Amino acid sequence: MDKTTEWFTQLLKERGIPLSGQQLQQFELYYTMLVDWNERMNLTGITERDAVYEKHFYDSVSLAFYTDVNKVQRLADIGSGAGFPSIPLKICFPHLNVLIVDSLNKRIGFLKALSEQLELSGVDCVHGRAEDIARLPEHRDQYDLVTARAVARLNVLNEFCLPFVKKGGIFAAMKGAQSDEEVREASFSLKELKGRLLSQHAFSLPNEQSERHIVLVEKKDVTPKKYPRKAGTPLKQPLL
Repeated sequence: MDKTTEWFTQLLKERGIPLSGQQLQQFELYYTMLVDWNERMNLTGITERDAVYEKHFYDSVSLAFYTDVNKVQRLADIGSGAGFPSIPLKICFPHLNVLIVDSLNKRIGFLKALSEQLELSGVDCVHGRAEDIARLPEHRDQYDLVTARAVARLNVLNEFCLPFVKKGGIFAAMKGAQSDEEVREASFSLKELKGRLLSQHAFSLPNEQSERHIVLVEKKDVTPKKYPRKAGTPLKQPLL
């Protein structure tokens, strides 16, 4: 076992997430495919192996440090990009049924190929805008846990993601630096979209020590009919 695999395995084990040989092989194949496809399309600016394991794989699985993923059946990942955080979580928690939504069809093509190569069942990769997919009955108010690992501000993410969350479910916004101002700014969107701030968690990545922040929001009721607004509106006209 090399140094990267060693620290990755050890730190997850300390968090109660033991990895089998098969799961480690899946992570390594994920890394190989990510770098290979990245030469033909823009998936990530991070390609050095240790950095991918820390900034993408470990960072994705960190959501399980603050939510009980063992109790989650349906997970939706909105704007997943190259599959973060949903695919690392699916590798660690094979029981999950995962929806991945991304607006770029090339990325969806990568994620479908990745899921096939990793032999992951129960992964549905959907091409489309979150605002449109969230209005489909099969996805609206349906998911136990919804996540976005994104740079958009929380008041925008709330409108993208909370419509997917079932009543009593959780939306987890995974961010870098987080300000109290941003959370205060999101208070109106939370009220409008039937969310309630549950908790906030700050931590640092184990090697590089980059700051990370996870905001957990509970869904108190079903999504009002007028939300989400039509595609493009939440970013242009955030709820304030």
